[in-house]
Amino acid sequence: MKIIISNASSEPIYEQISRQVKTQIISGDLQEGDGLPSIRKLAKELYISVITTKRAYEELEKEGFIDTVGGKGTFVAVQNKELLREKKMKSIEDMMGKIVLEAHKLGVTHAELKEMLDILFDSKEN
Repeated sequence: MKIIISNASSEPIYEQISRQVKTQIISGDLQEGDGLPSIRKLAKELYISVITTKRAYEELEKEGFIDTVGGKGTFVAVQNKELLREKKMKSIEDMMGKIVLEAHKLGVTHAELKEMLDILFDSKEN
């Protein structure tokens, strides 16, 4: 599990951790049942407070991304496949929204953007 903390970000550290873990689960980098570092170990690795790490884990558990088993550790929770797909679709939609905004700024037309998407999509199928 790779977490990068930015002290320059306005986003609280616990939210940075939570967001990055969610992203890794949604993308498939972290699979159901994968173990996560203990709260203390992650805090030590990131040079942050145990309280901050605990808060991130609590948020992730509340949202159903992770499960903590007493005496055994913290693991990626079994995911509802439909919900996970919906989260992935939302992530793609968010990225595409940013692309559309950038395209507008650069004067890229809908047809040009669609052509780029078609080319990229077709190149990944082969």
